[in-house]
Amino acid sequence: MLKAMQLHISPSLRHVTVLPAKGFKEFIKVKVGSKRLSYRMVFYCLLFLTFLFRFVFVLTAIDTIDGERKCSTLGCLGKKFGPRILGKRLESTVPEVIYRVLEEPSDQTDTQTRPESPQTLEEFIAEMKDGRPDAKTFAVKLKAMVTQLEERTRTAKIQEYLYRHVASSSIPKQLHCLALKLAHEHSTNSNARLQLPSPELVPTLVDNSYFHFVLASDNILAASVVASSLMRNFIRPEKIVLHIITDRKTYAPMQAWFSLHPLTPAVIEVKGLHHFDWFTKGRVPVMEAMEKDQKARSQFRGGSSAIVANKTEKPKIIAAKLQALSPKYNSLMNHIRIHLPELFPSLDKIVFLDDDIVIQTDLSPLWDIDMNGKVNGAVETCRGEDKYVMSKRFKSYLNFSHPLIAEHFDPSECAWAYGMNIFDLEEWRKTNISRTYYYWLQQNLKSDLSLWQLGTLPPGLIAFHGHVHTIDPFWHMLGLGYQDNTTLAEAQSAGVIHFNGRAKPWLDIAFPQLRPLWTKYVNFSDKLIKSCHILK
Repeated sequence: MLKAMQLHISPSLRHVTVLPAKGFKEFIKVKVGSKRLSYRMVFYCLLFLTFLFRFVFVLTAIDTIDGERKCSTLGCLGKKFGPRILGKRLESTVPEVIYRVLEEPSDQTDTQTRPESPQTLEEFIAEMKDGRPDAKTFAVKLKAMVTQLEERTRTAKIQEYLYRHVASSSIPKQLHCLALKLAHEHSTNSNARLQLPSPELVPTLVDNSYFHFVLASDNILAASVVASSLMRNFIRPEKIVLHIITDRKTYAPMQAWFSLHPLTPAVIEVKGLHHFDWFTKGRVPVMEAMEKDQKARSQFRGGSSAIVANKTEKPKIIAAKLQALSPKYNSLMNHIRIHLPELFPSLDKIVFLDDDIVIQTDLSPLWDIDMNGKVNGAVETCRGEDKYVMSKRFKSYLNFSHPLIAEHFDPSECAWAYGMNIFDLEEWRKTNISRTYYYWLQQNLKSDLSLWQLGTLPPGLIAFHGHVHTIDPFWHMLGLGYQDNTTLAEAQSAGVIHFNGRAKPWLDIAFPQLRPLWTKYVNFSDKLIKSCHILK
């Protein structure tokens, strides 16, 4: 049993003594000599009492606001601290009517046309202060305002996605200018029509002692950045062979650029798809699939206006559908990688590069990676510090509500990245990867494009299933084209950075803090670059 104690406080408040006493009265007794009582003691006592009264007042006011019943100061203190001392949780004092109003289904038409709904938080607070409404009216007003603001936010987000879709799908005037000027150079300047590579270097194109890279692109400026960043960071640039594949309309300007801007000692080859014998020998599955895919998308999607007009789908779903309309996803340049073994029958291993990457390190160590019999060396995208970018699994790309997908694949399986891939062509030729890819393209067309939403990665995940060797994330940093959470220092620490997404570095919608990593490889003093007003 606890004994009572005596509390002795010195007049100067410098000494406090606690001694046992006989009873409760003795316990609370404070002895202060009247002769030693000073003004300082009085001041400190008044200061302490002022703080105590304000503390009690605040607790009492909060208790009165929370509930409709009033209570005494001691009662409020007991109600506040009693349950906490005993280890019990306080029950919510929010009136039940507020929960009922907030949980009721919203009437979209009513909330949009109701003129008295507050438009801002300031208006809402002023209206509540003036009207002093009851709990139900308060909840109704609050719900109307929040619902209206949510709808406005949704509309603004969809408009943002639409504008980004238009900006990323259009060819910038500067890039169009560059292509036209290079086409003119090709037709009037013999130096722009040089054979690439020169005749004495043609044997290197099939020499497996060289480091072979493949770049498929119809963007001349983007291809020049990939090539420049590759060569400038390579320890042995004289051992680089870069195979650039483009379409018929871009072939002449692309050849003119690399003829007028040689990257010696690297070996550069520029070929159009029409130059490959394999493409002229008959039916090419991926080209047939593309033709059907374009026709089906034009009928099934209904265009961007129909997508944006949808009032029920979430903005992210609408963004995905808009991105599916992007010309990139209907371009043969995006599908060509699935036929690399046929396009380069003499090569054993290559590194495939997208045109929206920047290389920041020597890539020759990629040839030293033991692929353990796998075909595709790629970075996994389900593990990493950036949860927004590195959290992609099969369920992120494939529609597992479709029985055909659910039957064959695991939704939690880790996805991997296209953009910088090591392909062992020898091992690839032993598989049926290309046929599997084409089969699933056909299945997607038969199902009205319901197996996946967009792009070449979803069928790639399927075709290379079981044939992927995981490489270190250092070799491929993703997401610089659709989020700006990556800092400049983080991006600079990666071997290869990828501007995947709509905010390409050659567009005005690029993230300004990341764009210098790309523009550093553009020679803005070049006369062609200057004449087309391509700016940093």
